[in-house]
Amino acid sequence: MPSLPPLLCALLLLALLFGLTLLWLELRHRLRPASPLRLSSGPWTTRWNNKGAVTLEGSFRIANPHGRMEVMVPELQLRPTVLGRQDLSRLQVSATVVADHPDEPSRPDGYWAAYIVKGHKSTQFRATVHVNLPGTGAHGPSPEERHTQLQELLDTLWLEVIWINYGPFGRLERREGFLVPVRHPAPLDPATAVWREGDRCRVLPVPTHLLGVLDDPAEVLSRYAGPVLRPGDILTIGETPLAVIQGRYQHPSMVQPSCLARLLCRVFHPTSSLATACGLQTLIDAVGPARVLCAWLAGSLMKLVGSKGGFYRLAGDQARLIDDITGTTPPYDQTIVLGPDQPERSCQELAQALGVPVAVVDVNDLGRVKVLASSAGCDEDLLMRALRPNPAGNANERTPLVLVRPA
Repeated sequence: MPSLPPLLCALLLLALLFGLTLLWLELRHRLRPASPLRLSSGPWTTRWNNKGAVTLEGSFRIANPHGRMEVMVPELQLRPTVLGRQDLSRLQVSATVVADHPDEPSRPDGYWAAYIVKGHKSTQFRATVHVNLPGTGAHGPSPEERHTQLQELLDTLWLEVIWINYGPFGRLERREGFLVPVRHPAPLDPATAVWREGDRCRVLPVPTHLLGVLDDPAEVLSRYAGPVLRPGDILTIGETPLAVIQGRYQHPSMVQPSCLARLLCRVFHPTSSLATACGLQTLIDAVGPARVLCAWLAGSLMKLVGSKGGFYRLAGDQARLIDDITGTTPPYDQTIVLGPDQPERSCQELAQALGVPVAVVDVNDLGRVKVLASSAGCDEDLLMRALRPNPAGNANERTPLVLVRPA
C-alpha cells in the first residue's frame, strides 16, 4: 500500500490538531462553572407621602429550572442608586429586603438567612427603597415644598441585586441591575408635536422614560407613539432599547474571560466593543469559542486578499451589536449590552399590536443606518433616507422611538 506524501500527512495532522483544539475549547466552554438560578422582578409600586419622601416597593423571584441541582443563596443585598437631571446629594436613600420563602417565615429584622432553592422550585423576596429629602432647619422649605422638589429631582431608580450562588459549580457572585422608572413624560400631543423635515418624509423623535426589563415593548410604543400614529407611518425602535427591555445586559463582574478572550481581544481596534476581554467573552458566550476562533482566522485570511469585515460576517450579528461599557446611556453604561433577541419576531408582534409597520434599527452619528429587522410593509429605502441624520441621537435624548411619515 503506497504511503501518503509527507506534505499531505503534515496537513492532515494539522487539521486533526486544529479540530481537537476546537473540540477542547467548546467542551471547556460548555463545562464552565454556571448557576441555573434565574432572578426576575415583578411590578413595582410608588407611594408619595406629601412630606418630601417616596417609597418604592417591588417583588423578586428566584427560580431554579434545573431538575436535580440544589443551589444555596447564602447572601443577598440591595444597592440602590437614584438618577435625575439635577444635584441629588441632599437625598437620603435606603433599601431593605424581606425574604418571602414558601416554606419559611419571614424575618422581621431584614437579615437574609441562607436559603436552599431546590430543583424545579422557586422563592421570592420583597424589596423596599425609601428616598427622603430632609428639611434644612426651621426656615427651610415646608413638607409640601419638599414634596414638590423631590418630584422634580427624582427620575429613575437603578437597583442592583448582589447575591451569591453556592453549589456544585462553586461560589459565584452575581450582580444584576433593574431599572424602575419614577417619573414618566407625557405622551406627545398631535397638535403640538414638532416634526422634522427629511428627504421626502417627515420625522418625529418620540421621548420616553428610561426603559428596562420591567417594560413591555408594545405598551411603551402604544403609550408614547400611539397618540400621533396614523396609517402609512413607520415606527422604529433602537436595537439597544429593545435589548435592555429584553434583559440582554450584564455587569462585567459576571463575565469570566477565558484565555482565548484575553489573547484575541488585543487584535481588535481599541474603539471596538470586542477590544476588551469581557466584551469578547460576551460574544464567545453567545456563539461559542470555536466559531469566534474560526471567524477570526478566516477573517484574517480574507483581509490579506483585500476583503474587510470577514470576521463580523462569519461571527454573526452579535459581533457588531455588542456594546461594551460606556457604549450606552446611563445606567447601562456600566454594563455590557448585547443585541436584541429575535428582532424579526418582535417587529411582527409590535406591528400587529399597533397597526403600522415597525422596524428595529441601529443608527449612529456617522450616518450609518442598519435595519436589523422589519415587519411587512416597511419601506427600508425610506428609513435609510429618514434616519441618516440620526434624529434619535446617541446621547441622553431619551428618544428611542422615531416615527417616519412619508411626505
